[in-house]
Amino acid sequence: MRTILDMISQVVNNFGMWVRIILGSRHMLRFRSMTNEERFTKIYDENMWGDTESLSGTLSSMEGAAPIREQLPAFIEDLQVGTFLDVPCGDFNWMNDMDLPVKKYIGADIVRSMIDANRRQYANEDREFIYLDVMNEALPQADLIFCRECFIHFSNQDIQRTLNNFRQSDATYLLTTTHPELKKNVDIETGFWRPINLQAAPFHLPPPLKLLTEYANSNGVLGKSMGLWHISDLGIERD
Repeated sequence: MRTILDMISQVVNNFGMWVRIILGSRHMLRFRSMTNEERFTKIYDENMWGDTESLSGTLSSMEGAAPIREQLPAFIEDLQVGTFLDVPCGDFNWMNDMDLPVKKYIGADIVRSMIDANRRQYANEDREFIYLDVMNEALPQADLIFCRECFIHFSNQDIQRTLNNFRQSDATYLLTTTHPELKKNVDIETGFWRPINLQAAPFHLPPPLKLLTEYANSNGVLGKSMGLWHISDLGIERD
């Protein structure tokens, strides 16, 4: 069985290979001319994360998501979540056999082909999949926004736009990826990858209500958690 360190190493290696391709001048110019929908569709269609199990990448495999799979059901039950909004839901690989204690699951993603596939394979009366541009479009009603492995791929500006959009939703809570011990955030082009700490500049979120640890700092690998915030604590940054 692979360890978390093995999986993180695979993520970094696959990502590095993809970056070397994209950073070629011709590819980079083309990538920068794409919309966010086109960028993420290309990543999914060409399996740029390079995982053999999930088109959403190694940390969306059953092993890669094992820590959050173990913790999530009881956590959701404690919050008494009725409607659970999973954005981005990706290919629904690690979530598809979860028995979440909710009345309604809504999976949302900007990749239309992914949503179409999820609808065909997984949709039922309690489970819905929708196309959604999470930065710009109104969110469906939900008690909890579950946003795993999303902001690590967004530019700082796009993260702030998305947080603003979340703040204007009817949701009560946001549960999202953060790296609490990261000292300084760097910026990226949306579609690339880097760790983020949502409490550090330029986001300055307050301490989360709770942290669900996915893996701790170990041998140079930065720990990663999912932090719970009340939507009202997100603030709104004006352009």
